[in-house]
Amino acid sequence: MKDLRPVRGRYYIRELISQGEHEEQDFKFAISDARKIARSVSAFANNRGGRLLVGVKDNGTIAGVRSEEDIFVVEQAARMYCVPPQPIEVTAFKIDPGVVVFRVVIARAERRPVVVREADGTRRAYYRVADENIAVPSFVGKAWRGPSGAACAMSLDGTERGLLDLLSERNGITYDEALRLLHITGERAEEAFARLYSLGLIDFRIGHNPVEIIPAPDNP
Repeated sequence: MKDLRPVRGRYYIRELISQGEHEEQDFKFAISDARKIARSVSAFANNRGGRLLVGVKDNGTIAGVRSEEDIFVVEQAARMYCVPPQPIEVTAFKIDPGVVVFRVVIARAERRPVVVREADGTRRAYYRVADENIAVPSFVGKAWRGPSGAACAMSLDGTERGLLDLLSERNGITYDEALRLLHITGERAEEAFARLYSLGLIDFRIGHNPVEIIPAPDNP
């Protein structure tokens, strides 16, 4: 267990709370489900990183942590339910006498995807979008993971060139559109996405709508 002797931070924490929940910040009052916390860790790690404010209700009310045991649950979430395990940085801030808020900082993952071991035995990656944790489609996770060694040749095949041609005409296409327009299977599409992503030629637009495959920022 980390040294959690609280430091003064009333105004600092209130300033953070005034920002509300957003792409890099989430409020957590009840810490009881390690897997639910792991989804937040995964979502932040797969995006740009972020922080949890433990002891803060969804509406921004400071309730304070109920027990230092809460931090064990957060650590368990990051170490046991996230693959690969994610480092977290915990600081305790004293708000008022007897009222403490934990700030839990999650860095952007060095290696994506960071997936969660779900209760049903599956593994799923999440991504932070605004103030929500969005489940990432498997084809995005596979692209993040990278192509197999046999698929790393620099020359592009017909499917990959066809996808780039489509993206030169459109702002983005969905997974289903790629299959329909290129007349390919899901497996073949995922191989192409992984190769083109690893080469820095495509990226993904992840939001509340279906994920779109888009030209990489340097290749508009």
